[in-house]
Amino acid sequence: MLSEYLYIDNTKDKGRGVFTRKKIAAETIIEISPVIVMNAGERKLLDQTLLHDYIFVWGKNKDQCCMALGYIPVYNHSYEANCEYFMDYDEDTMCIKTVRAVHRNEELTINYNGAWNNSEKVWFDVRE
Repeated sequence: MLSEYLYIDNTKDKGRGVFTRKKIAAETIIEISPVIVMNAGERKLLDQTLLHDYIFVWGKNKDQCCMALGYIPVYNHSYEANCEYFMDYDEDTMCIKTVRAVHRNEELTINYNGAWNNSEKVWFDVRE
């Protein structure tokens, strides 16, 4: 399920991102997408490619990774995200839900740390 009012456009400084054509209420699920699950060995190979930047740690034991389909790989990171993501390990899906009202044409962001308000530095800020 991908909400029809979502679209991808260029951002000022982060490449492409996901935006909305209409105002969205808080606590609205805007996307549910399947994922492709890969094991630890496959993760080592992916870490050597550009796909490293687009995969998520996966599984109850966090010993796998996944590539989400739909728009999920295009949501940019923010420490003050307006959306959060949830993983369903049984159904092999991820969903995106707003955490506050989002304005028309506003970029939709997630916090790559998981919790929408987690201020711990993400991997690409640590390496700078």
